[in-house]
Amino acid sequence: MGKIKLLLLKIAKWEYTPLCLLVLIVMVLHLNTIVQPKDLVFDESYYIPAARSIIQGTGTNIIEHPPLSQLLIASGILLFGDSPLGWRFFSLIFGIFSIILFFLTCRQLKISKNTSFLATVLLSIENLSFVLAGIAMLDVYSLTFMLASFWCYLKGWHVKAGLLIGLAALAKLSGALALLVILLHWLFTSRDNKGKVFIIISVSMASFLILMPLLDFAIWHRLLNPIDQVSVMLTCAKSGTFAHYTQSPFGILPTRPWEWLIHLNSIQLLEYSGMKHEWYIIYHLMISPSIWVLIIPSMLFMAYKAIKRSSIAIFVICWFAGTYLFWIPVSLITDRISYIYYFYPTIGAICIGIALGITRICNVNLKYGNLNKILSLITPMYLLVSLLVFMVLCPGNILLKVTCSIVIYAITRYSLEAKDGPSLNSDRISSKTRDKITFVSTDKHGN
Repeated sequence: MGKIKLLLLKIAKWEYTPLCLLVLIVMVLHLNTIVQPKDLVFDESYYIPAARSIIQGTGTNIIEHPPLSQLLIASGILLFGDSPLGWRFFSLIFGIFSIILFFLTCRQLKISKNTSFLATVLLSIENLSFVLAGIAMLDVYSLTFMLASFWCYLKGWHVKAGLLIGLAALAKLSGALALLVILLHWLFTSRDNKGKVFIIISVSMASFLILMPLLDFAIWHRLLNPIDQVSVMLTCAKSGTFAHYTQSPFGILPTRPWEWLIHLNSIQLLEYSGMKHEWYIIYHLMISPSIWVLIIPSMLFMAYKAIKRSSIAIFVICWFAGTYLFWIPVSLITDRISYIYYFYPTIGAICIGIALGITRICNVNLKYGNLNKILSLITPMYLLVSLLVFMVLCPGNILLKVTCSIVIYAITRYSLEAKDGPSLNSDRISSKTRDKITFVSTDKHGN
């Protein structure tokens, strides 16, 4: 019994125990919704027929997107049949990995483990992130590779980071924005070190151009020129403008990037009940209101901290600029149509900003004890609101969502109240490295 107690104590104190429990809970929630609805949802109406065509050996009609995500969807159908489980299986797996990679990225940014876990919880229960991780669309595949590239870049693994950026772009062309994020970060931190950015750019481009013909061969059974394929994709992208937009039969309406911050945009999937003779909503595709309301405040806080030379804030602002602000000039110059789920890769940056902001507020030590008590309630209250929004918006059995939300709340509170231990690194850049920031890997002791 003594050994068992010692083992349980070690597990309880292990840094990754709360993360493992969170991943398990999110997986259960996704498994509850993976086969519902049994019909195609949102852009699955394009990608599932394309995957079927690939399996039949007749290629794909989705020529405006790279091949990797389409092959992953087709692989799921081959493994589990032409069913909701087959369509969405690999989306679920990649969604789970994205949660793990996000936490690791936070830790590599030297964010404390408590704040890192809080940010990860916010990302996991955010509606847009949860829904896209459970349906057969391309975005979750691209985002997972993007997060992996961020983690490798921050660890100093430049070749691996370049390879993963190439894979992110092969999943969806917008995955190349990971390279823009890294270039912006390099520009603001260590532009004297041209070697690492050259490696990342060259490896990402080489991996994209070398792997694309191999993936296309699996689809078309012949080698295709990757330059020609990219040209076709860009041509298709240019043709999709607001001026020439035609109504989508699946109810997905385009919106301008700045609209995503001005008001809540929601894409709803409706289902008709023959017994009740009425329509009801089974899916909301929207940014969680609890996250949306703090997008601008959290990014203003990060901008302030970046000006103060916070290494964490600089990366977060580059993340925000590279994955969101990029779309504003694109929309103005090209009139290209865009959708609310284009904001999906940016959610992680917002969650980090929010977690850091509310943690900072809770740590303020005022002269009046009652005010300190009120401030200490901000984190649990915000967490409760976020979980309530999750239960209302996200699909799934309501009893299961309530139960899982209670467990997530308990785990998060336990994690936040546990001793955080020494920080891996100061949030403020030291005077010796004010003009040049480098990220190095740490050993298990944080050295």
